[in-house]
Amino acid sequence: MATQKCFRVLVFPWLAHGHISPFLELARKLIEKGNFFIYFCSTPINLISIKKKLSGDDHQNYTKSIQLVEHNLPTLPQLPPHYHTTDGLPPNLNPTLRKAFEMSKLSFPNTLNTLKPDLLICDDLFQWPEIVASSHGVPVVRFQTCSVTAASFLAHIFTNPDVTYPFPAIYLHEYETDQIRRCVDAVFESGREESRNLLVVNTSKAIEEKYFYYYSLLRGNTKIMPVGPLIQQAPNGDEDMKVIEWLDKKDPCSTVFVSFGSEYFMQKEEVEEMAHGLELSNVNFIWVFRAPVGAEKVKLPLGFVERVGGRGIVMEGWAPQARILGHSSIGGFVSHCGWNSVLETINFGVPIIGMPMKFEQPMNARLLSELGVCVEIVGDETRRFGREEVGNVIREVVGGKIGDDLRRKVKELGAKIKEKQEEEMDDVLDELVQICNKKKRTVVHHHHHH
Repeated sequence: MATQKCFRVLVFPWLAHGHISPFLELARKLIEKGNFFIYFCSTPINLISIKKKLSGDDHQNYTKSIQLVEHNLPTLPQLPPHYHTTDGLPPNLNPTLRKAFEMSKLSFPNTLNTLKPDLLICDDLFQWPEIVASSHGVPVVRFQTCSVTAASFLAHIFTNPDVTYPFPAIYLHEYETDQIRRCVDAVFESGREESRNLLVVNTSKAIEEKYFYYYSLLRGNTKIMPVGPLIQQAPNGDEDMKVIEWLDKKDPCSTVFVSFGSEYFMQKEEVEEMAHGLELSNVNFIWVFRAPVGAEKVKLPLGFVERVGGRGIVMEGWAPQARILGHSSIGGFVSHCGWNSVLETINFGVPIIGMPMKFEQPMNARLLSELGVCVEIVGDETRRFGREEVGNVIREVVGGKIGDDLRRKVKELGAKIKEKQEEEMDDVLDELVQICNKKKRTVVHHHHHH
């Protein structure tokens, strides 16, 4: 790239880790490949963990080109500052957090006037940052952290509720429809006006090209460009060596990793079924277990830990997911199919055992099944899953012939993605530079008139 003026970009994700991570990776890519200075904007509680993430990789010198910017939410009685994040937030407070975020738009002009960015990259989940920025003459690019498939499915339900979605591979089970309805309501509640601004998505055409065109159509012929997969770099911490040493002693592809992301907390009954399923599978496992901040601990079944002995590890809270997925002993990932986890798993060539829990995860799981890289654990009308299904599917994938097929396909898919990746990213960077340059030119014009 020819030397260009340094552009100042304000980056503003939704307050969820699943959004912050890809936004942070996008910021790193901009710094690495172009001449950009990044203002990264989030709530103080989120900035603490973002700071940690950045200091973990100072060898790249990113910190010189990223400045963290506080975005303060109004103080609501039931939402103290440590709840200004979805991480560990009790699920019933989700709507309150969204409301507080919506209310915080009053302080956003202040941020724009202080920083005077050349560009705002904001989260496609909310429209107000885009509206405020546009009224202040700041160009906007929207960034979407979920798949095009899932987003087009939701947009379809919103626009054509009585028409079947045109791609039969993507459908819902009976027990998923209510929750998807709520998802659609949450995303489209503010009666979205489609804007003409570029939409970049954390995906690759190698994964879901056939869904791009329909999605663009549904979004008012918006220009949509893939920029992914943006995957968090694995930190080189030593604090997680125990689990890695444990994995070193296991056979290749012999172990299943179980994790449902940072925003899903299992009910008591689900914990029971999952535990018994792992026990029945007779497969080595690492199970990451989370509860909301301040919530009562959900207990594992009596004697479970003793019975599984040396073939299972239960980790509370956080696990080094990238280190684990990249380990040769891992033979499958029981995943909620959150999009970041999906991209990471494909990157490491690990077969996926799908257990979508909420949000847009069901559509991701169906897409992965269509691609031949995932087997879903499907329950019946009464519940999402039971121990028998869990045990059987894990056994078939880890160490079974099905697992070999999935692994071959997921490695092929990973290779296809890597082929396209550089080119897709460069196209987006060129586009961003053009948008910033346009702004610079219009600003210059104004000065002629004075």
